[in-house]
Amino acid sequence: MAKDLTTSQIDRQNILNNGVALPRIQEALEIRPLEFEGRYVLTKQMVADYYEVDERTIERFLEANKEELEHNGYFLCKGNSLKEFKLRFASDIDVATKTTVLGLFDFRSFLNIGMLLTESEKAKWLRSRILDIVIATINEKTGGGTKYINRRDREYLPAAIQEENYRKNLTDAINKYVDGHKTFKYAQITDMIYKVVFREKAKEYKKLLSLSEKDNLRRTLYAEVLRAISSFENGTAYEIKKKAEEVGPLTVDEVEDVIQELAKHPMMEPIIYDARQKMASRDFALRDVYHDNIAEYLKAIAPEEYEKFIGSQSVDFDHLLDENKEVLDRLKQ
Repeated sequence: MAKDLTTSQIDRQNILNNGVALPRIQEALEIRPLEFEGRYVLTKQMVADYYEVDERTIERFLEANKEELEHNGYFLCKGNSLKEFKLRFASDIDVATKTTVLGLFDFRSFLNIGMLLTESEKAKWLRSRILDIVIATINEKTGGGTKYINRRDREYLPAAIQEENYRKNLTDAINKYVDGHKTFKYAQITDMIYKVVFREKAKEYKKLLSLSEKDNLRRTLYAEVLRAISSFENGTAYEIKKKAEEVGPLTVDEVEDVIQELAKHPMMEPIIYDARQKMASRDFALRDVYHDNIAEYLKAIAPEEYEKFIGSQSVDFDHLLDENKEVLDRLKQ
């Protein structure tokens, strides 16, 4: 999906929150910031010079995007800090002696305004370079593909094991208490649960993620989505058994009524909300996949999310499987 950083605040924020890619971006750009109070900063004039625009252009974009730029590190230097700044960098910058407030950009806000500037060829080049580096960083960390990036979260394995257990409860209940063709009824009821959790049938989801028919959809889901599905699988199994013991075997349509009733329960609302938000936001940022059916849940992912999937908190899934081989073997018995 082509990204236009000048129009999409979510895309901009996703990049600025990516603490794994930012150092690589800084290394790749030819900028000479000033080191001040523990961070690298640039004045408005320095930013204007880099992007080859007039300082008034920077001021105009600052005024129009003040809240976003301040959120990402633009700040006003004044008082004793400004005095120190003038003393240290008097020979490097052109700041009037009587200036009492000086706007400064840190590296993130410097990138931020470059993503906004539509009147600068240098900013256009920078946006393209940034996107290339972000894509390369994610691909490098995931071994060249993002299909199973969900498994780099250390919470994935426990959630997957839990879901397998609840899945068995559901398939046992379907087998024993639901009429219909064995293969078809499993697929139909599974699709009903997927539709309730993330508003997509298995076939629709697989198409979005370019999965093959043989790919197991659940192996690509985030831990929070698996837990939401587990809740529905376990609840549906319980309700099928309970209702069948009262009225006899159920039809697939009657099972759908059960699932829809479960979806309306207030206890499920936060679970469904969290699953949809995680799926929409993470897939957009990490897999470049847009889920139209849950687009209203889309937001920028936080810095700690990048750490979880491609940073210091991420795990090597195959290595994790080896470490837990004995436990997994016991669970299969």
